[in-house]
Amino acid sequence: MDNWFTIDTIDQNTYIISEYRHFEETHCYLLQGQEKSLLIDTGLGICDISAPVKALTDRPVAAAATHVHWDHIGGHQYYPEFYAHRAELPWLQGSFPRTPEQVREMVLRNCDPPPDFHVENYRVFQGAPARLLEDGDIIDLGGRQIEVLHTPGHSPGHMCFFERARGYLFTGDLIYQGTLFSSYPSTDPAAYLASVERVVALPVNRVFPGHHSLDIQSEILVRIRDAFRSLAARGLLHHGGGQFDYGDFDIWI
Repeated sequence: MDNWFTIDTIDQNTYIISEYRHFEETHCYLLQGQEKSLLIDTGLGICDISAPVKALTDRPVAAAATHVHWDHIGGHQYYPEFYAHRAELPWLQGSFPRTPEQVREMVLRNCDPPPDFHVENYRVFQGAPARLLEDGDIIDLGGRQIEVLHTPGHSPGHMCFFERARGYLFTGDLIYQGTLFSSYPSTDPAAYLASVERVVALPVNRVFPGHHSLDIQSEILVRIRDAFRSLAARGLLHHGGGQFDYGDFDIWI
């Protein structure tokens, strides 16, 4: 794997698997229960994520996608038991909104791939989920329960995963330090604000983003909510509204 993945430990049963050698700096999260483990997102697919996962857990592993964008489902091929939201099922069946050529260009952009990686062989994952998740579903790992939150805006079926017992919120592309995208045709700026309003109301202790810095505090939820609220108040919460800088994050709508 040529040191492609970086592993960080959150606690004795929770790990971060990161891909820092690509500009996306995608983070995946392995949550281990008594009976099974859950892998939240599977990354870029440039290297085999199942290898570090096997080194971290001996439980059966299911993969859950925060959303079905190429940089979050690249390792799904290794997990027949994978979960997604119904709204993005068409993207898993041949209707992904970017062409293979566009995706391959992004795969190589600002990337330091391993020597044995050949981009011409790269494919966006397609497949049939073992389970379609809905808002309010509980994923029971055995002594550990993960709540599903449908949080559209960045994508129609975007989900956050909340572990209420620990106050862990896994936010995918809804919350992170960097550019928050709600500018594409498949995004919805008003739904984005509603989703942020929802997660702000949760008793969150720690926020775990889908990209970039892991040094992120729960107070960012309030700041991102307030930024979206201000754009709505100014009549700018619509596609083509612009790009707005708030310091450690910006919003592109």
